[in-house]
Amino acid sequence: MAVYTDVAADDLNKFLTGYEIGELRSYKGIAEGVENSNFLLHTAAGSFILTLYEKRVTEKDLPFFLALMEHLHARGITCPQPVKNKRGGVLGRLAGRPAAIVTFLDGLWLRRPNAGNCAAVGEALARLHLAGADFKMRRPNTLSIKSWRLLYEHAKDRGDAVRPGLCAEIVKELDALEKSWPRDLPQGIIHADLFPDNVFFLGDKLSGLIDFYFACTDTLAYDVAVCLNAWCFESDHSYNVTKGRALLKAYAKSRPLSVAERAALPVLSRGAAMRFLLTRLVDWLAVPDGALVKPKDPLEYFRKLRFHQSVKSVSDYGVDR
Repeated sequence: MAVYTDVAADDLNKFLTGYEIGELRSYKGIAEGVENSNFLLHTAAGSFILTLYEKRVTEKDLPFFLALMEHLHARGITCPQPVKNKRGGVLGRLAGRPAAIVTFLDGLWLRRPNAGNCAAVGEALARLHLAGADFKMRRPNTLSIKSWRLLYEHAKDRGDAVRPGLCAEIVKELDALEKSWPRDLPQGIIHADLFPDNVFFLGDKLSGLIDFYFACTDTLAYDVAVCLNAWCFESDHSYNVTKGRALLKAYAKSRPLSVAERAALPVLSRGAAMRFLLTRLVDWLAVPDGALVKPKDPLEYFRKLRFHQSVKSVSDYGVDR
């Protein structure tokens, strides 16, 4: 979450007349993440999240994201629900951007998740994958391996200013990933961005999942690899096998990974690290002046990539063989 586009109070009040959520009492920008402009609204009817869609989110994909949240909620996944306007739609325009209002979820995201929290995420991810199995809409992953060369092209002119020799390292890894990437594993709906700031907890209980704006149809085990990267490393970028084992065991209770999926975890994890290294690098080099946004360090994922490159066996991730 972030704020790229400011919203004037008069414009917001006019926008809200199209909804049955009461008069606006207050609103403020949410300055986390790097993708869309988000605001916390307090109205006479309660609290809501207003999102103005920017950057990588294209308007034609919005019906997919919003319908997916409705679908998952109907199958027991706690996630924000689009608020319908008086015409029965869920999309509008505000400040020149596509905009939607969704329900507010209680909870906090964890800065220092423990193994129990990782297990809760593994269970929630498996439930999400199962709940999405009968979702009829499809959306390709626009940030799949096919996009990584283009992302690199956007960053290569200044990439070595972030770390000397970084560009050569990226090219070498892209060559290796393109040769070894698995293409015949089970597919389905994935979240693709289930980082700690997209998972809410109340105490130690997982209370909801948010930010489905990278969700797509792709390899299910790749989503597991994203979570291993996001949840199972410590602040010094060392991998915590106890957290990894907890996440993987909890996932497997609802949706066991096949032999082929387990064997592919090292390359999928390298790929997930490369995806976030590249998108963070592009964002790091291209944050617009005046944006209320904190770009995330791309080198965090370079260091994680180093671990994945050193993996000798899937047991290094906590997989019980």
